[in-house]
Amino acid sequence: MNYALTISTLLALAGAAAVVAQNNCYQEKGNWYCSAVQAISYSNFGTPGKYQKVATMGSSGECDFAAQSYSGGMAPMDEEVSWHFRGPIQLKQFAFYTAGSGNSKRSTNSNPHQRRYAHKHLHNPGPPNIDDGKEEHQEHRRGVGDWVTATINGEVVSWQNQYTGGAAATPAPAANNDGGQRVAPGSASAAYSAPPPAASMNAGSGNWGRQSYYNAEQGTADGLVFLNYHGGEGSGVFDTTWGMSLSFASADNSAGSASPVTLADTLIADNSEFVIMSDKPCSGGSCGIVRDGTVAYHGFDGASKLFLLEFGMPLSGNTGFNGDMPAAWVLNAQIPRTIQYGNCSCWTSGCGEFDVFEVLDSGNQKCKSTWHGINAKGDSNWFQRPTRGTMKAAVVFDGSASTAHIVVLSDNFSFDESVPQASIAASLNSISDPTKNIRVALDS
Repeated sequence: MNYALTISTLLALAGAAAVVAQNNCYQEKGNWYCSAVQAISYSNFGTPGKYQKVATMGSSGECDFAAQSYSGGMAPMDEEVSWHFRGPIQLKQFAFYTAGSGNSKRSTNSNPHQRRYAHKHLHNPGPPNIDDGKEEHQEHRRGVGDWVTATINGEVVSWQNQYTGGAAATPAPAANNDGGQRVAPGSASAAYSAPPPAASMNAGSGNWGRQSYYNAEQGTADGLVFLNYHGGEGSGVFDTTWGMSLSFASADNSAGSASPVTLADTLIADNSEFVIMSDKPCSGGSCGIVRDGTVAYHGFDGASKLFLLEFGMPLSGNTGFNGDMPAAWVLNAQIPRTIQYGNCSCWTSGCGEFDVFEVLDSGNQKCKSTWHGINAKGDSNWFQRPTRGTMKAAVVFDGSASTAHIVVLSDNFSFDESVPQASIAASLNSISDPTKNIRVALDS
């Protein structure tokens, strides 16, 4: 009996990590991981392109699109964006800043409370018995003939599963956007190269002005609103055509609410999602096409914008659907205002999703990052999941450099009303080790 083949088979059946010695990367349950990092930067946003914007969304299920061109800066993420969170997660602080502006926060409320998508989240099961076109995100549960998606050597790739339980199969390379082939790190045709120079940020002389702020311990929310997908429970709508719309979220996010409520200082349960948008309601067509009856708010706008987060992702031990798989990600705000989990949105045509911290299988303690757009790209390096206590992080959209940065901050970093641009740059530039400060080019 071939000993090596037997070991490969056992590893595949057990879903264990197959270490790739060439570049120290390894596979876990269909996803590739390399090293723990403190920062990841995505460059070369703003390449001219088009996506399909929803033009009509009818009550009978009709959905029409119109081409929307974009270019420059952070396009298409210079448009309004929304923030999305999935439990188990406890959000302690959240702040939105704009460049070169003063504080203009407004107190809103306080609570003393196929069609398969290449890598789209299955963050929400949706209403019962409604086919919303989502794909399962846990690749290791695929059957023979199903399409599998994984991040391999920093690239988001898909292939048809041919593994039947015998010898460990080598994934078929998937064509990338420019017709090239992508392969697993360490495979015969993979060309390993040293990490690129560490990403850096110009210090600048201005300030970031805080426009929105949430503090869980204080029970305050200024300039933002908490939403979820419980349409029909006090706010929003539910129907068998489009399912549940956005609604105001209850304090513990377990239900809808009739009016805006501040998220409580509590642990949000497994597979429970909530959304943060600005506190500016859509009116008079200011948000374009939105679903009839939904709760609709503007997102966070601008080519240059800063988000600060403090959060914890404790282990729950839940192995059920989306159990123990927390995530924090950003969407083009048009998506949730139409339908996040379905076909009537601009998602499939590349209007923008930025996975910032995402756990890809139950109980994993590594958070991956991926950009989804016309030039989709991920990174096999990962952030340590904050299972005990909290982590502070900055997410910077730099329109002048067409770059987005994710940076782990020190525990004593303060979410002040005004934050010097130099302090954010210093946090990134202080990570001098190129293996901890990763640069990813979207067009390479």
